[in-house]
Amino acid sequence: MKKFPSIKKNSEFQKIYRSGTSYATRLLVMYVRQSEYPITRIGISVSKKVGNSVVRHCITRRIREIFRLHRSETESGLDIIVVARPAAKESDFKKLESAYLHLCGLHNIRKEPK
Repeated sequence: MKKFPSIKKNSEFQKIYRSGTSYATRLLVMYVRQSEYPITRIGISVSKKVGNSVVRHCITRRIREIFRLHRSETESGLDIIVVARPAAKESDFKKLESAYLHLCGLHNIRKEPK
């Protein structure tokens, strides 16, 4: 099984929070920064304000799947952090996917269709 390209260290999260650009919607906040790695990595943050551990893990799995499905459509060599807001608890997969793609468009990290 291939390893999922994720950001795990707190120091890496802090570096992206400080020097990355951010845009937000009602459901998600996205921070993006150029990476020294050739692949695009993602970090997902879901606070206890969003819900209990079952709800937080469900949202994390949904965001990870959205990233996996649209990885080929995004630029490479980026570090992305997605922060879920409390409103994400009531939203379904399609609304989260729409918010994610909207934020990718705001950051101009989606590849141009050929």
